[in-house]
Amino acid sequence: MHFVDAKGILSAKNGMNIYRGCSHGCIYCDSRSACYQMKHDFEDIQVKQNAPQLLEDALKRKRKKCMIGTGAMCDPYMHCEEELGLTRQCLEIIDRYGFGLAIQTKSSRILRDLDLLKSINQKSKCVVQMTLTTYDENLCRILEPNVSTTLERLEALKILRDNGIPTVVWFSPVLPFINDTEENLRGILQYCFDAEVKGIICFGIGTTMREGDREYFYAALDRHFPGIKRKYISRFGLSYECTSDNNDTLMEIFYSECKAHGVLHEVGQVFGYLWDFPQIDNQLSMF
Repeated sequence: MHFVDAKGILSAKNGMNIYRGCSHGCIYCDSRSACYQMKHDFEDIQVKQNAPQLLEDALKRKRKKCMIGTGAMCDPYMHCEEELGLTRQCLEIIDRYGFGLAIQTKSSRILRDLDLLKSINQKSKCVVQMTLTTYDENLCRILEPNVSTTLERLEALKILRDNGIPTVVWFSPVLPFINDTEENLRGILQYCFDAEVKGIICFGIGTTMREGDREYFYAALDRHFPGIKRKYISRFGLSYECTSDNNDTLMEIFYSECKAHGVLHEVGQVFGYLWDFPQIDNQLSMF
């Protein structure tokens, strides 16, 4: 872990990354890809120690309220957040200035900030996004070794539901030859329906691989799934998109089940929901 003073914090689309790098160890992580030009070891987490000050300055200058996003590249609730509390400080600022929050994580640590999530949601809008990829708990500990297990994340989703906070699940990526099965899909979908999630984001049954990510992923396959790397090389070569042979069958199940349960599932529709900030009239009607 090392500390820097960043020059800015919000992207053009109002997203932010308080940290760069990650300690969760997910074997498929795209954020390891060389194209992101990370100049330090991925596990040596870069901490933007002035993130709260930068965020407050940015929100003060905004003419119009909007949704603020975090967690798309690096998880805001990694292990170091327990000590540093920068994510919580940023949530306090979002709450104070009346902005909305779309936050993404794989960690049940987010429940530490349940008070702020509720406050933001009462004043404007808060949506928590939780990644669920793997129904099997033993497999989860291999694919996502240093993060809350699927069942722990499910429990967090239910607690958020019980506190009136809407949730969206990312069912992505799904690894060909490993968890691209109907059993895994139906297990994850049932968890989502039990937690009454608002929407599920799924880009298809498969994964992506680029330089940096691919090498780390293949090394993990050699450790945990002997012979599977050979299948990837034979089937996908150096392709960026690695789509499962089961994609069509499983996506048909995905669409039909989500539709039957009234869960948003078209990618554009879910993103539209995430980034739509409630109008003032809608806010006033809540009180």
